[in-house]
Amino acid sequence: MLEQGTISIHTENIFPIIKKSLYSDHQIFLRELVSNAVDAIQKLQMVARSGEFSGEIGESEIIIAVDKDKKTLSITDNGIGMTAEEIKKYINQVAFSSAEEFVQKYKGASDQPIIGHFGLGFYSSFMVANHVEIDTLSYKDGAEAVHWSCDGSPNFTLEESSRTTRGTTIILHLMEEEEEFLEPARIKTLVKTYCDFMPVPIKLDGEVLNRQKAPWRESASNLTKEDYLEFYRYLYPFEEEPLLWVHLNTDYPFIVNGILYFPKLKPDVDVSKGQIKLFCNQVFVSDNCEEIIPQFLLPMRGVIDSTDIPLNVSRSALQGDRTVKRIGDYVAKKVGDRLKELYRDDREQYIYAWKDLATFVKFGVMNDDKFKKQVEDIVVFRTTHEGNNTELTAAAAPTPAVEVQSQEGDVWQDVTPTGETQDSTSAQKLPYVTLKEYLERNKEKHENRVFYCTDEASQAAYVELHKNQGLEVLFLDSFIDTHFINFLEREYNEVKFTRVDSDLDNTLLDKDKSKEIVDPTTNKTKGETIKEIFEKALNKPKLNIRTEALKSDNPQGTPPAMVLLPEILRRLREMNAMMQQQTVEFPEEHVLLVNTAHPLIQNLANLSQGTIIQDGGQSPTGELVNSICQHVYDLALMSQKGFDAEGMKSFVQRSNQVLTKLTEQAAK
Repeated sequence: MLEQGTISIHTENIFPIIKKSLYSDHQIFLRELVSNAVDAIQKLQMVARSGEFSGEIGESEIIIAVDKDKKTLSITDNGIGMTAEEIKKYINQVAFSSAEEFVQKYKGASDQPIIGHFGLGFYSSFMVANHVEIDTLSYKDGAEAVHWSCDGSPNFTLEESSRTTRGTTIILHLMEEEEEFLEPARIKTLVKTYCDFMPVPIKLDGEVLNRQKAPWRESASNLTKEDYLEFYRYLYPFEEEPLLWVHLNTDYPFIVNGILYFPKLKPDVDVSKGQIKLFCNQVFVSDNCEEIIPQFLLPMRGVIDSTDIPLNVSRSALQGDRTVKRIGDYVAKKVGDRLKELYRDDREQYIYAWKDLATFVKFGVMNDDKFKKQVEDIVVFRTTHEGNNTELTAAAAPTPAVEVQSQEGDVWQDVTPTGETQDSTSAQKLPYVTLKEYLERNKEKHENRVFYCTDEASQAAYVELHKNQGLEVLFLDSFIDTHFINFLEREYNEVKFTRVDSDLDNTLLDKDKSKEIVDPTTNKTKGETIKEIFEKALNKPKLNIRTEALKSDNPQGTPPAMVLLPEILRRLREMNAMMQQQTVEFPEEHVLLVNTAHPLIQNLANLSQGTIIQDGGQSPTGELVNSICQHVYDLALMSQKGFDAEGMKSFVQRSNQVLTKLTEQAAK
């Protein structure tokens, strides 16, 4: 061994790193210095409560002043002040913070925590200033005022001061490129951003710049509904009113305060981006809490404030540890408790909010097992089931009709928001139901089977068929429901989920064989004849044509034909498209179910019997039959997929041709 010793760290090496690279954003310096000023004021209050200071505290305040001529920015507090020895200890010894030591000494003497740190926080001032001064007078009897000065090098001066008022003034001589901080408007913006809820008045030119009161630190019993709404409007001034909120307040096993809001979701909202503001002791830290909040709650808004969230020294990033996960679990549990409370106590409001809540809840149920167990019994689905005619009126803002459950039983009734007229034909009048209620109600008709719809407009005919035969349909039509259906099938593995357009239940079909008349000349049934007509007219080898009679008291009210997409094949295509990040294309192989009970199809069969092959091609009647078959197929396709520009152009042309041929026939 040649030598053994201790590695030395010189201020010449580390000081430039601290003052230039410690913080990612230069404007953070104001947050740090104001935090230190609040810290000093709270220290004085703690000392006074402990009996060590008997003088007059006076009105606590922080004064910010700018001098454009001298290019200086100063922050003055009337707090505890410092002695020469304390400056040597807390300023000259870089990164030696007095906060923790002070709190331990005066623990329990204040209801406000120490939020700032001398030491590294103070040195953020050198990011914008080439010369920094401290002028201070301690609260201690007989203390002498002192003046500290440093030009950004490891050298400093410490001398007597003529100051006569208790407290501290930090004077920054700003660099030329940082003179934006001499503008009052810039200072006001920074105070509003970072210091708005600090519990001490912050003044500039006699004007108080900050709100001071942090609603999330209040007891929930002290806040009214209007208080919560006013705070939301202040945080998000251009947004619609929130649906509901959750007040967080715990001091064990960690300290967390906050107010979280469920917003009304807009189509352009990025649900993967955090919207919650993070504070540490009322000091703004970040615009989002993505590392803290469970992913399914990211679209929530509001504030979370905690001293137990481990931040790096610049407060700009979280340091991952077990506490963060536990806080996230706590927030999820409080949200689940609030939803269950609303479901139990104000189901009308719960259903009104469900359209927006559903995304949060379903995503949470799929991704958080604890949350799933909390809320699985309050997940509801819009349904075609019609209960009694009792009407309730939602005391909510005018939005689409919503539904609540009557007190007489488990039947969900429709509700119209105040000021709107109910339309008995509106699809929005449909009620809501839980999955367990749906299965229980339908176990005699179709045990452990769920009929569902994903697009109310395009699948309207299929839904109507089910309704007319007494089959209840659930609407799973949000963007998350494709995944949620798969999740439900795993949870209820004995239950089969069938989309209304995947196939038709036997309940919907008329299987009376006596109605299938056999043509004695061809020895074919009516269904077989119609199938041949469509196969010849459409000439699509991959198209599977089925003929069935749809059961109905009014055949004219049923569709003449329907396109069916088998459940398993459709899901495989959707999954492949999702994995390859492609749009789901309509499959070339699908089923065309032709309704033999429909008058149009029966007339078409009769018309085809009169078709005569003429020299040079088919007769006009035969051409008309083919055109009508194509038109029936087009209409069936339109209920499943929208045409592109070229497809719509062809459809319009074919429609015009059919109408032309029909008018020609009628004119004969």
